Amino acid sequence: MAGNSQRRGAIRKGGKKGPTVGSGGQRRRGLEGKGPTPRAEDRPAHKAHKMAKAAAKRGGPAATRSGAPARGGSTRRSGGKASSEVVAGRNAVVEALRAEVPVTTMYVAGRIDADDRVREALKTATSRGIPVLETPRGELDRLTDGAVHQGLALQVPPYEYAHPRDFIDPEAPGVPLVVALDGITDPRNLGAIVRSVAAFGGHGVVVPERRSVGMTASAWKTSAGAAARVPVAMASNLTRALEDYRKAGFFVLGLDMDGDVELPELELATEPIVIVTGSEGKGLSRLVRETCDQVVSIPMPSAVESLNAGVATGVALYEVARRRRAK
Repeated sequence: MAGNSQRRGAIRKGGKKGPTVGSGGQRRRGLEGKGPTPRAEDRPAHKAHKMAKAAAKRGGPAATRSGAPARGGSTRRSGGKASSEVVAGRNAVVEALRAEVPVTTMYVAGRIDADDRVREALKTATSRGIPVLETPRGELDRLTDGAVHQGLALQVPPYEYAHPRDFIDPEAPGVPLVVALDGITDPRNLGAIVRSVAAFGGHGVVVPERRSVGMTASAWKTSAGAAARVPVAMASNLTRALEDYRKAGFFVLGLDMDGDVELPELELATEPIVIVTGSEGKGLSRLVRETCDQVVSIPMPSAVESLNAGVATGVALYEVARRRRAK
């Protein structure tokens, strides 16, 4: 019996079923953190690290974590505010499809009560080859972040922005005409301006990366299809982009109520120009205004305080186009 007791003691002391002496400290060490996770570019086995090394050898911009070129390159990009967007609601979906907004997927709730809008959306999506996915309502709630989707939603891909330098092309036909936006936050204004640029022979639109609206589905709809023909560029620093245009031989003209020159007297209309439109509330920012070669005003009766930014830009573009045709 004594031998059996000794054997059982030995099992408890060194066998699997008994606790190992000193194991508590090992477990505590195993729970300790190992510091912040290194960036993808700093991990030798990660794809981003290899891409960054290859870019460094070429002398080009390093790759970001997503694999896209870092800001400042001349390639088209979808970073910054160009995130994927979801359009929710039956009316919004139908209007987006009618305006031919780019769409990657249409989501339809299971057992949806089909009305004319749903039938039109399904017919349009099918004719355009857009994938249609039947989705549980709970998943639709998550995809639309709790918006009133009425069982219908669209996934809109990120907009591919041009670079501001893309509009500096000596071989481009016609006299260069670019519109830059300083602090425009309403997507409908952006869409209307893109439409006016297309109508009056402009070459593109520049928006700053911060404190400005981007090319959303709403802006695309308001452009009435012009966004498919007029490129929109994103500038990490608008003032620096305007200075680059000046070095390339452009004249930078700001639109403001208190201008140095009234629009009918604009002699620079036939030269390569960038028209800068400020926000409705604050107008042109100080640095942008100081960068302008001229500040131009639109003559109006004193009873009218100001024009909507989209309307003011359209008026200025019309006058520039009229002068160029008369030359």
